[in-house]
Amino acid sequence: MTTFGTPLSPHATKVMLLGSGELGKEVLIALQRLGVETIAVDRYDNAPGQQVAHHARTLTMSDPAQLKALIEREKPDLVVPEIEAIATAMLEELETAGVVRVVPTARAARLTMDREGIRRLAAETLGLPTSPYVFCDSLEELQSAIDNKIGYPCVVKPVMSSSGKGQSKIALPKDVAPAWDHAMAGGRVNHGRVIVEGFIDFDYEITLLTVRALGADGKVETHFCEPIGHLQVSGDYVESWQPQPMRPGALESSRAIAKAVTDNLGAGPDGQPAGLGVFGVELFVKGDDVWFSEVSPRPHDTGMVTLCTQWQNEFELHARAILGLPVSTALKSPGASAVIYGGVDAAGIVFDGVADALQVPQTDIRLFGKPESFVKRRMGVALAFDDDVEVARSRARLAASKVTPRVA
Repeated sequence: MTTFGTPLSPHATKVMLLGSGELGKEVLIALQRLGVETIAVDRYDNAPGQQVAHHARTLTMSDPAQLKALIEREKPDLVVPEIEAIATAMLEELETAGVVRVVPTARAARLTMDREGIRRLAAETLGLPTSPYVFCDSLEELQSAIDNKIGYPCVVKPVMSSSGKGQSKIALPKDVAPAWDHAMAGGRVNHGRVIVEGFIDFDYEITLLTVRALGADGKVETHFCEPIGHLQVSGDYVESWQPQPMRPGALESSRAIAKAVTDNLGAGPDGQPAGLGVFGVELFVKGDDVWFSEVSPRPHDTGMVTLCTQWQNEFELHARAILGLPVSTALKSPGASAVIYGGVDAAGIVFDGVADALQVPQTDIRLFGKPESFVKRRMGVALAFDDDVEVARSRARLAASKVTPRVA
């Protein structure tokens, strides 16, 4: 894409986001700074991204007919999936017919929308190291898989979910049935199917933001951000920091794994390199050993730390890459992020303590503007930068703790 039109004109460059949460909101802002006309789509009204986009559309994105009608009516230049619960078969159909270009590709959206597609690609097609795993369609199959192959401890996840929803660590046989029920309740779409994984005794886990962008010669180049360390509770990230110190061998292996996965996902319908943008590749690390965990073909929640650590944050990188523009993954400063949870179940909450939080040195706050709060819903994030990552982590946690959501 070499020519950019003016928003809200007949020559506008139009990008549609399917999913308009906090990550989509930042992508939309980055696109608008480049003069792009934006369309924010979500399953509920007034989603964070819909509050800043040129156009807001609400529909069930997993409904093929609704999705097709919207794309044909709006005629975007690019469709950018930002969540998993999308009718990806319809996206493939529209992409094949030349109706629209999907970021990074419709195939990548389909393979990564559930854990089965991407795990089988990584382990069985690409031969990458992963934890042992079995897919199960019933509680009985789950129990059999644990007893005969996986063992204890292990982790159970729905094949389709996000932000750790429905995930459980199983330590004893008595935990199996509750884990199955939790997975069924937490999946984005209730497929009645889970993955059970053997537990890896890792030292730490990282997100390696991997960017496929066009170089000066018009060919696809792969860029890596500095590794992001993160702390998870029940599968949901609560802190992240950048950079995560790594042994040279582990960093080299991580980049090789990430490139293998993203090269495959970036292949277009004709087999040529096509898919551009940011991929969040999650990896387990122990010493020099690295295991592939998951990949998202879009900016990653742990990557919100890049809002204060990189000259071009992950959202700007995604916007630039998908538009065919040059990118830079250069680090500006070490830093950290800490999640601000809703704390209450209520609509239209208010936040106390924002000024107190910003009194913490070298910090910033993002409040996402979600119209409804839940106790464990991510409603904002605190950011902090410092030459010392541990100082940044402490400040981010402190700033987050000072923001208090409450019922108005």
